[in-house]
Parts: sequence; structure tokens; C-alpha cells
Amino acid sequence: YYTRLVWCIDGKAKGIDVNWFGAGGGLLGIGQHAAQAFYQQDLANADWAAVSDQFFTTLIAPLTAKANGLWGRRLDISPEQKMYGLAGALRMPGFQLPPGQTYSARFEIWAGPKIYHRLARLDHNEAEIMDLGVFKIVSQFLLNFLNWLHGFIGSYGWSILALTAIIKIVLWPLQDKANRSMRRMSLLNPKIQELRDKYKDDPTRMNQEVMKLYKDYGINPVGGCLPMMIQIPIFFGLFKMLGQAVELRNAHFLWVRDLSQPDTVAILPLLGYSIPINIIPLCMAASQIWLMAMTPKTGDATQRRVMMFTPLIFLFICYNFAAALALYYTTQNLFSIVQFYYNKRQPLPTLEKRAPAGKRK
Repeated sequence: YYTRLVWCIDGKAKGIDVNWFGAGGGLLGIGQHAAQAFYQQDLANADWAAVSDQFFTTLIAPLTAKANGLWGRRLDISPEQKMYGLAGALRMPGFQLPPGQTYSARFEIWAGPKIYHRLARLDHNEAEIMDLGVFKIVSQFLLNFLNWLHGFIGSYGWSILALTAIIKIVLWPLQDKANRSMRRMSLLNPKIQELRDKYKDDPTRMNQEVMKLYKDYGINPVGGCLPMMIQIPIFFGLFKMLGQAVELRNAHFLWVRDLSQPDTVAILPLLGYSIPINIIPLCMAASQIWLMAMTPKTGDATQRRVMMFTPLIFLFICYNFAAALALYYTTQNLFSIVQFYYNKRQPLPTLEKRAPAGKRK
């Protein structure tokens, strides 16, 4: 059963999900609303409308005339188990039909899986049914590249590992430079701590002196952040793509029966709750803790304490999400650990004060 009603105007998709019909308490009473039985929307030149779920959709695009409205209602699949679906329809403009005349209307209908490269070949922005978010271009590229790898490898699990390896190889020089920068910054920690102790009652002066210290030694304090910044669009691109890629549905890998779902291997009853045991996200969190333990200590203690929560945040995001996302990040962490071991075997970087600008040759 479908759980989302979507429509597209001028190439931009909007929609509501089945939860819209239920009563909402809002936040502290703000946004409170009663249950809704019916949804109706006037549209101007709608390209198409559809009902969809995670992987499948029924989409209709009018070809003879643009739709001018749509409606939707909730279907009670199993109210006892709080299972609800959606039904919807397009409203077409009226017409007059003289006696003895006929009228024909043409529609394009897609009923089936949301396969992006096939939907993208259609003429009315049907691919927008896949909500790929702000980093849509990244999601599209990663999905196409993953499918291309699958054409050679034949397994989506191994294709994800290959995708991770390729991304890591591309980013290796940047990460290598960032690792060396962090090692140099760690050598400055005693001097930075002296400045913090000296100017602890004057935060502005302390920050100025710390930045001057970085400048004197030719260190960019944000130099180690560039690989992380590049990973942000990759993470969100994967997050949106892997959650909707029908290609991963029922794709097996090792013990994982379905890469589009959590890799639950057991259920642990605890205090009246059923706690799923998902192995790959736990491995991801463990590898991230291992990686953080290897990273040179830079910044102040508060920043380090904040960073300690990063594995828990990623564990929370990935635990009940598609196993493919946790598989990607576990593999990436392992590659990063190998790279850190490689960097640690290199000679310790030198830390020398730069000559003043006027004295440089």
C-alpha cells in the first residue's frame, strides 16, 4: 500500500505523507490540528501526480491538458496496528461535448518500481518522484556509478565496497595532507595550552594569540577539515539515494538479506521492548571510535568531548536505516584507519617558525 501523495509543477515535486491525515499535538501546543478525512489541492498546470511508497509508485501524467487539482484520502489498512495507506486522484479541467461528438484524453502512466534512470527518460520530470534532496546531483551520480559497478561485479554489496574504495583513493591525497596537518598541530598543543593558561581571563586575546601562533608556524587550523567537508554531500547524497534505491531491495550480502533494510540478526527483549541487534551499524560505531582514538589530539578539551559523541550520532542515524549506508561508512572507516597507520609510520613533520615577511629571501 502507498503512503505518500506527490505532485509536480514546473519540474518541482511536492507532497504529503499518510501522517498528514492524523491528529497532531504540535510542539507545546503550537501546530496542533485535528484528524483530517480528506486532502484537496488546487493546482496550476500540474505535470503529474502519484501515490508512492519507499520503492514503488503509480504515477499519472496528463498529456492532453494539464490537471488543475488533486485530492487524497487515507485508507485504513489495519487501524489496530496503526497501518494506513493513501489513495489519490487528479482533477482535470471540464469540457463541453456537443451531441454526436467524442473527446479523447491521453495520459502517461507509470506503475512499478522507482528506477531512476528509466524515470529520467520520460518527458515530464517523472524522476522527481524520487526525493533526492539538496544534494540531488551527488545522489544521481552515486546511484548511476553504483549501478555501473554492479554491471561488472554482479553484487551490490561488493559494489558498495568498490565504490567506497574508489572514493577513498580519490580523496587519499587530501586526507594525507590533512593527517600531516593534524600531526603538526598536535606538536603545537603545549604552546597552545600555555597561551590558554596565560590568557584564560581574556578569551578574545587568547584567540588572537592562538591564531598568531598558527600563522607563525605556517599551520592552517582548518586544513584538516577539508576531507570532512567533502564527505558531507557524499553522506547526505548516499543517505537519500540508498533509502530509495529499489536496486538494493532484496540484495543479499554475506549475512545481510536485504541491503535496503537494517541487517537485524536477532531481537533482544529488554524491559518490555524488542531491541533489534544490527551488526553493521555496531561495527561502524566501533571502527569510528577506533579511528578517533588514533587521530592526533588537536583543539581544546570541549571540542574533543563534542567529537566523542560523533560515533553515537552516526549510530543513531544508521541503526534502523538501510544496511548499505552503514556498510559504506564501516568500510570507509577501515580505509581511514589503514591510512592513519601509514601516516604514523612516516617521519614526524618538522615544526619550525616561519621567517617574518620582510626577512624572507
